[in-house]
Amino acid sequence: MNDSDAETLLSSLLDKAKAAGADAADAVLYSSVSQGVSWRLGKLEDVERSEGYDLGLRCFSGKRQAVVSTSDQSPAALQELVERCVAMAKNAPEDPYCGLAPKERLFKGEAPDLELDDGTDPSAEDLADRAAACEEAALAVSGVTNSSGAGASFGRGFKWFATTDGFFSGLGGTSHSFSVSVQAEKDGAMERDYDYDSQRWLSDLADPAAIGKSAGERTIRRLGASKMKSGKMPVVYDNRLSASLIGAVASEANGGAIARGVSFLKDKMGEQLFDAAIRITDDPHVKRGSGSRIHDGEGVAAGAFDLIEAGRLTRWILNSAQARQLGLETTGRAT
Repeated sequence: MNDSDAETLLSSLLDKAKAAGADAADAVLYSSVSQGVSWRLGKLEDVERSEGYDLGLRCFSGKRQAVVSTSDQSPAALQELVERCVAMAKNAPEDPYCGLAPKERLFKGEAPDLELDDGTDPSAEDLADRAAACEEAALAVSGVTNSSGAGASFGRGFKWFATTDGFFSGLGGTSHSFSVSVQAEKDGAMERDYDYDSQRWLSDLADPAAIGKSAGERTIRRLGASKMKSGKMPVVYDNRLSASLIGAVASEANGGAIARGVSFLKDKMGEQLFDAAIRITDDPHVKRGSGSRIHDGEGVAAGAFDLIEAGRLTRWILNSAQARQLGLETTGRAT
């Protein structure tokens, strides 16, 4: 499906929603294709491929809302979808914070080229070759005794979003990844580790043999570990843990958790959480970034901001409803 067909479909759906009694509505259409292979001990185990369309509609009736979705795009199914969504919205509990995103905050103008789609479409044979090379290199590391398997995958997804305020946009991109996990044994003790790479562009992927070798070496380094005495000592985190450490902070700074009062950061705005040298920036305009985007899930223009600046918490991560509840402005981070 192209942008023109998607806009025609979503506009028709929103017109039907208004005609059925909705005060406002937005709709989203997803199109995706994915393919992956599994490889273990020199043999291809399986090949999977999937393609799909998913359509979602959100209708508002006063301060009530409802959301429905379908994968059936037949005229009869879409008419039923609209009628059901409007009826559900009229009978839903009131939510004083629901509604479309502020119209003045919607993305406008020419979209920057974030290079999210590399235009490739690798075959199952290409993926199998990548997984095979990765596992072969891992098994070649001295001391590695077995493999849990390797895999390689490719995906391409598009999302089109429209609102009754007249907003329409389409976003899409590719993803390529592969991984391997192996085992090693010494003196009856068995250890397992892995390595992987994932990129938007195939040309940015690491060499599969290098990742395989890294997985094997990581596994070998786990052997022969000994228990340390209790004490106070510096801790060095592996780079792999950086995303999970930052993710823990981001999840607690999420507007939903703050609005419900269930985050340990709810009373920490402006406080020193890290060393003053620490700065954490969410920049959605990184070229070829896995989470890069020109606007959020409500159409609000996405811009960079510092979540942590000089070690201090500077803001929450908000969508429109959360911002209304907290008396703040959305940060363009709706999903």
